[in-house]
Order: sequence, then C-alpha cells, then structure tokens
Amino acid sequence: MRRLQVTNAEEMQLALKDEVKKSEEARYNHRCHAVLLVISGQSCYQVATLLGHSPRTIQRWVNQFKDGGFDGLRDHFNGGRPARLTEEEQRQIARDLRKPPRTFGYAQNLWDGKLLSYHIQKTFGKVLKVRQCQYLFHKLGFRQRKPRAVSAKADPVAQNVCKKNSDAWLNEEM
Repeated sequence: MRRLQVTNAEEMQLALKDEVKKSEEARYNHRCHAVLLVISGQSCYQVATLLGHSPRTIQRWVNQFKDGGFDGLRDHFNGGRPARLTEEEQRQIARDLRKPPRTFGYAQNLWDGKLLSYHIQKTFGKVLKVRQCQYLFHKLGFRQRKPRAVSAKADPVAQNVCKKNSDAWLNEEM
C-alpha cells in the first residue's frame, strides 16, 4: 500500500491539536485513544511521541484510567478557593453600596475599596483587602467614582476663560 501524504502536514497537525483542546468530549476521546495505544502494547514514550505529549502525561492518563475507569479520563472541575463572602452577604453588600456611606455613619461621600473593606469587617467580621473590595465592586456591577479635584485658591472667572466650551474663550478667538 502506498503511503498517504497530507499537504501542509505541520499546519494540519497544529489545527488538529487545537481542535482536540477546544472540546471536552474531544479531550476525553484523545485520552481514551492514548490509553488504548498503551494497552495495545506501545510504550508511553511511543504514544507520547505519536500524540505530541510528554510521557509523564500519558502515564498519568493510564493511571487515572486504572484508578477511575472511563470517568478518570474526563475533565473534572477544580473549584478553586472558596469565597470568603456568602451569596447572601454579597447581596447585602450590593444593597449597602446603593446607599451613600453617610447612611452608615461614615464621613465619606463615595464608596471606595478602603471604605468597603472597613465596612465588610465591621458588618460581617471578615477581612477583605482593598484590592479584593475593588474587584467586588466590579463583580457586583458597580463602578467606583472619584470626586474631581478642586483647587482651594482657584479663581472661577479665570478658569472659565480657559475652558474650550466657555463663551469667553469663543469670543477671544473671533
């Protein structure tokens, strides 16, 4: 039998690898094929070379199959670190953020990460750092507003002359 040739073999190989990575079912089938090749008598090194993985990866898949059967080859969700705030606490914080900070006895007019961190510690007894609170603003659908800086010694008439949209500036150009 004549050997088959594929044009752009390297490019097609990369495309097939990308296709395997896209779908959970494709990754599962890929792992099944790897285990099948090892069970059929090929070494982990041969299978790794053939499929483009490390031999250690193939060994891990074979061990997962031995320990867990077909379910051992499926992707499992590793949830990560549990949230410090419960869903109900987050809803309460969202309700609190809709009110001005002065409602809770704070001296500020606007919420920021530092104030929210203090509020969470005071209300729930849980410590969240400023950056985590800034992320929480975003997660809950809020944005942090910052007050505009106002110079104490500013002359409003002189400022108005410098503004592009002011009538004084338009009159000077003509």
